[in-house]
Amino acid sequence: MNEMKKLFMLAALAGATAFNSQMATTAKADEGMWTLFDLPQAVYDKMVEEGCQMPCDELYNSDNALMKAVVNFSGYCTGVVVSPNGLVFTNHHCGFDAIRSHSTVEHDYMRDGFFAKNYEDELPNEDMYVSFMVEQYDVTDRVNPDSIAEFSRDDRRTYIDSLENVMIKEVREKDSTLRLELLPFYEGNKYYATTYRDYFDIRLVFAPTSSMGKFGGDTDNWMWPRQTCDFSVFRVYTDSLGKPAAYSKKNIPMKPERWAHVAKDGYKPGDFAMILGYPGSTERYLSSYGIHLMRDAENVPRIQVRGIKQQVMRKHMDESEAVRIKYDSKYATSSNYWKNSIGMNRCIDSLQLIQQKRAYEEQVKQYVDSTGYLKGKLDFDKMKQLYDSLYNLGKHLTLWNETFYRGSEFPQRAMKVAGELPLQGEGKLKKQFYVFEDNSSTYDEATDKELLLETIKNYEKQADKEWLPDFYEKIHRGGFKGDYEAYVNYLYKHSKIMEPKERLYIYSRKFQKDPGYRMGVGLEAMDTKLRGKIRKLRDSIAIQERYLCAAVVRMEQDMPHYSDANFTMRLTYGQVGGFRNGNYDSGYYTTAESLIEKMKQGDQIRDYRAEDSIQALIKSGDFGEYRDKGTGKMHLCFLTNNDITGGNSGSPVFNGKGELLGLAFDGNWEALSSDILFDNVSARTISVDIRFVMYLIDKWGKAGRLIEELGIQK
Repeated sequence: MNEMKKLFMLAALAGATAFNSQMATTAKADEGMWTLFDLPQAVYDKMVEEGCQMPCDELYNSDNALMKAVVNFSGYCTGVVVSPNGLVFTNHHCGFDAIRSHSTVEHDYMRDGFFAKNYEDELPNEDMYVSFMVEQYDVTDRVNPDSIAEFSRDDRRTYIDSLENVMIKEVREKDSTLRLELLPFYEGNKYYATTYRDYFDIRLVFAPTSSMGKFGGDTDNWMWPRQTCDFSVFRVYTDSLGKPAAYSKKNIPMKPERWAHVAKDGYKPGDFAMILGYPGSTERYLSSYGIHLMRDAENVPRIQVRGIKQQVMRKHMDESEAVRIKYDSKYATSSNYWKNSIGMNRCIDSLQLIQQKRAYEEQVKQYVDSTGYLKGKLDFDKMKQLYDSLYNLGKHLTLWNETFYRGSEFPQRAMKVAGELPLQGEGKLKKQFYVFEDNSSTYDEATDKELLLETIKNYEKQADKEWLPDFYEKIHRGGFKGDYEAYVNYLYKHSKIMEPKERLYIYSRKFQKDPGYRMGVGLEAMDTKLRGKIRKLRDSIAIQERYLCAAVVRMEQDMPHYSDANFTMRLTYGQVGGFRNGNYDSGYYTTAESLIEKMKQGDQIRDYRAEDSIQALIKSGDFGEYRDKGTGKMHLCFLTNNDITGGNSGSPVFNGKGELLGLAFDGNWEALSSDILFDNVSARTISVDIRFVMYLIDKWGKAGRLIEELGIQK
């Protein structure tokens, strides 16, 4: 197999291929996000060769299968059940909104941490849930993807939704507690159905101080070395019969079928490491043209607009503790993929990824021409033309989304209200008023006003005139004489849409003169126009990308392939170990001493600050049984070469016996292009050592009842 094919093969059994010979390492990176129900035998055999001691059935099929301990955490993260009483570990940043929602200036659980001393003190959380996967199976024949390949996206979604509803009904006739999802895999060449059981009474049990839970903050995000104790603890509750139920004081702690046991012996370089979790989205099959669009039309404008928004939020958060509590989560969410986009573009360019992908696509084209497979369907010239047509529209969509959907709350509300109005002549009006959910815990007017001011000014500078909503005409020629600030002040003063719990009578003539509503009408019209132009192009592109994926899998049919991530449970395996980049040796773990050194920089670097009590605890060296027996050090975080992405946050890292080594929380800066190409040499998963977690629960939290529940003998 030639070197180009090695670079882009999507097989778990590929050997490490170096983009830079200086980065070569002895670690055997085994790429892949594998579905469990159809795990290829060759992949499992490789896992055993590298140190997996679990029978294959104990991963998925048995009554005691390890996958039963892993949960989809509230639709955006992963968690792991760690006790016979339903304790769930996930990352601190996954529990961030729950911790924030219970925080006040007087009781700031984000800053000070939280520990429930008994069951009664555990805090319930609205809109939080965990999902246990019950079963997954291939339903491609039932869907018949070839028959819907050229449907529009909307028509395809309608068809899939109707079939999904039929399958849901079939499943619930057998068990009313189950939920089913029908999703495309392999770019729509296959379809799998997955059943879940959801639990809705999830209570906060323990959270470390934010100085530990997000130590390093933006400074260290996507970076190594790390010293972050990124964890939080929740508990699942059920009704008295052990079934899912809404919150009730009468509910009892869950009795799970399976829970993970904490590993006592730690790890050393080369040890087998396996992660089960819910990776959100990858695009490993994406064409070179799609990567170009991602780099320049999505990442570049996202970086630009988010930089402005974060500067505004940071200023107001620094001025007020109350605002910090309200915007901490929003800021972290914005910053996370702002920095990810910067790192991804850096990697795309440094690896010359677009050029290499195009060279590989020439091989695919030669395969199609020589075999006739998908001849007349997969057309690279057509794909290029479609992406060229999409480029400018895609750039404006990113600008639009970042400005009006992910910035100030004002335009978001304005569009929601405008979208409620029916088209003229639709008949009897069923809904006379609109009431927004209470946003008092997440909204500050001064912050929101400045966000709107700065983002609409920036949007006009960045966007073509064709894509300027009509309120810009009002700013420049409607009496404001180009004064953006005067226009923004006018909106907040005279519009009702930001008033708390206000009943907006949206069909009244008076309200339809509301300046916020008028702004929303213009935004809705422009949004519809922009997305309408994009939709047809994306439908046509999706067909070509589907054919490309099918051609790649057929061309490399002698090797197992995995589908791109789509927030369904996946398995990835590899080893504990660091990486080299030139003369830089990463090491594979961090220590308490390295944390102390960073804390010393707290006066200069905000993200390295920690409370005196935390610093004193770490400096005391009282690590006891949590110290690593092999190195004699207190391990904080460690590296593995597992293949993860967003959504894997909180995923359990298991050793070969299925014991819990830690919780995954990040990837490294050197390999941020891994969502589109896994870097067998440099890609690393950063995880918090479970012993660091236990140490904070025990020594800082004095939470002996949790240590006992986890079965840790002191």
